[in-house]
Amino acid sequence: MVRIGADVSSIQHKSIVSVSGNEITEILDTVAVEEPLEIAININEVQLPVIRKNISITMRTPGEDADLALGFLFTEGILVAPAQVDSIQQTDNGITLFLNTSKPIDLSKIERHFYTSSSCGVCGKSSIASIKTVRPKSLKNQIFQVDKDLIKSLPAKLKLKQSTFHNTGGLHAAGIFDLSGKLIYLKEDVGRHNALDKLIGAAFSTNLLPLDNHLLLLSGRASFELIQKGAMAGIQFVMSIGAPSSLAIELAVEFNITLVGFLSEHRYNIYHGAERIKF
Repeated sequence: MVRIGADVSSIQHKSIVSVSGNEITEILDTVAVEEPLEIAININEVQLPVIRKNISITMRTPGEDADLALGFLFTEGILVAPAQVDSIQQTDNGITLFLNTSKPIDLSKIERHFYTSSSCGVCGKSSIASIKTVRPKSLKNQIFQVDKDLIKSLPAKLKLKQSTFHNTGGLHAAGIFDLSGKLIYLKEDVGRHNALDKLIGAAFSTNLLPLDNHLLLLSGRASFELIQKGAMAGIQFVMSIGAPSSLAIELAVEFNITLVGFLSEHRYNIYHGAERIKF
């Protein structure tokens, strides 16, 4: 696929007043950028007019927007293969994917106009049953085990590579590791669901899906929409630095996803799928 569009910065410098004890100083601070991105598709069908659909508006950190759009459209069940995408064209706050019909595109999934924010990736989806309608039926449960101590080593590896977070302190991260603990992809964004979409989009465009022999680490909490996106990508082992929600746990049980929460270098909780951890 051809990608057209200039890169934009994910950070800005702002003049602020810093108060520390009795010391008041004006300094230049580095902050994470948050801007809207409109995602649209053009479908070119032979002997038919071009179909254009505006799909989503999301608040995101600029950068890797193509991966964000690909990941979003894949996890919503609209895209199934990279060959569907002929080209991607981007402006500052808009991105259009030009699609062909090499694979069937279910336009009914596009009829609802998606609106997402940096705090909610699937607002309006409230049932686990809805995920079953779009999750690839070819995905199988994989049998593997991960050493109990290797798991505790992963947060430090993720944090070491969070370059924008180090500069701003204001971004979520999603990282995918292989079963030996090697970091494959790391993506950052002001929205936790955007960070995961960027990661899945990168894996999608490089034909790495399904990620059924990989480990997903989330820098924050594990919410329903993040487990849903992981399930769409075939991920069967999810870890989070924070807590999982009740619906995230239910979805992990439904798809037999190992779910670890409150992960640190010293401890973690297992909410489902302990059989994939070697003690």
